[in-house]
Amino acid sequence: MHFLLDAFPEAVGAPFVTGAARRVLVLCIGNPDRGDDGAGPAVAKALAGALPPDATLMTRSGDMLAMIEDWDGFDALVCVDAAAGGSEPGRIHRIDLAEEELPRDMAFLSSHAFGLGEGIALARTLGLAPPVIIVFAIEGLCFDGGTQMSPPIAAAVAPVAGQIIAEVARLQEREHHA
Repeated sequence: MHFLLDAFPEAVGAPFVTGAARRVLVLCIGNPDRGDDGAGPAVAKALAGALPPDATLMTRSGDMLAMIEDWDGFDALVCVDAAAGGSEPGRIHRIDLAEEELPRDMAFLSSHAFGLGEGIALARTLGLAPPVIIVFAIEGLCFDGGTQMSPPIAAAVAPVAGQIIAEVARLQEREHHA
């Protein structure tokens, strides 16, 4: 007889329970070394310990193709990312991809050629996207390497974290009443 230690590891913050609330991944995207692109990681810090135990919090700053693997097994995805092209730095946009597409005039920049919009489009094409995707975009101003986050973007971190906490609760409440 063989015994296996940790043969079936669980994801941090996402216990396996059948019949549990909708599994939600909160994915905070950005590079803290590129000015306003650091909004996502800053939101992740604000969310640490504030989400329900059955929600998973993750930060992604590198290989954006890998984020498609991050989504595997989740019922809902809530993303936060800084976006260029807006007219009001620090403005928060909530985009429910069941109701609308990502705005074409808003660029979700990545240090690679592959960003959030491309990742979502590819995942949908391959049938790998979660059924629910909500994007919180914070309009950024400066994405230059080695710069600090702009004051209006830094001021948006706490409010968007609060909106994400409410969004996760809403997604899980909807599942309980489904």
